Amino acid sequence: MPVERAVRIPIESHATVLGDLRVPEAAIGLVIFAHGSGSGRRSPRNRSVAEALNDAGFATLLIDLLEEDEDVEAGDSGHPKWDIEMLSKRLAHTREWTADDQELASLPVGYFGASTGAGAALAAAAREPDLIRAVVSRGGRPDLAGDQLRSVKAPTLLIVGSRDAHVLDLNREAANKMKAEVRLTVVPNATHLFPEPGALEQVAELAVEWFRTHLRTEDREASRR
Repeated sequence: MPVERAVRIPIESHATVLGDLRVPEAAIGLVIFAHGSGSGRRSPRNRSVAEALNDAGFATLLIDLLEEDEDVEAGDSGHPKWDIEMLSKRLAHTREWTADDQELASLPVGYFGASTGAGAALAAAAREPDLIRAVVSRGGRPDLAGDQLRSVKAPTLLIVGSRDAHVLDLNREAANKMKAEVRLTVVPNATHLFPEPGALEQVAELAVEWFRTHLRTEDREASRR
């Protein structure tokens, strides 16, 4: 497992987000994680997926899109955790920061979004349609990206549990609005957080295969063989 290092990413004149970065030797791509409301960069579920990606040769950056004073459990629809426009801007600023990092600058970039973070990831992908190469959503709310779904060019994988009925319906509706390549994969007998035995492992396998297909640099991939 590559060594993890903490990073601080200035995203606005008055805001800084915190992240945990892992870069395997001869990395073939970078996946930036956008967490859902009530979660963060230390989410055991997203860390499990990130470790699988690391093992497959991908660098991972898990970030908190909210600052500490913004990240509170309570909050109505006006709370920052529901502000997809703001969150997507911060995610795009994070991507820009990686472009200035010598270790990351040459890597193709994808997003992994969970819950509301999936909406932010797709909205951010729409902001930079020629730079974001792939998106994966786990139990996500892609519908929150609204009309920006039509501007996404990145091939997108939507992963939903079969027993997460409402979110599954929202994913189907979002997929129908997208013009990019999109695949909806349903994990049998899984609920929203994929706590069932083997369910999260399926999510990780699906994510690795999607990014392996759509997010790689051919010469780096060849160097690993």
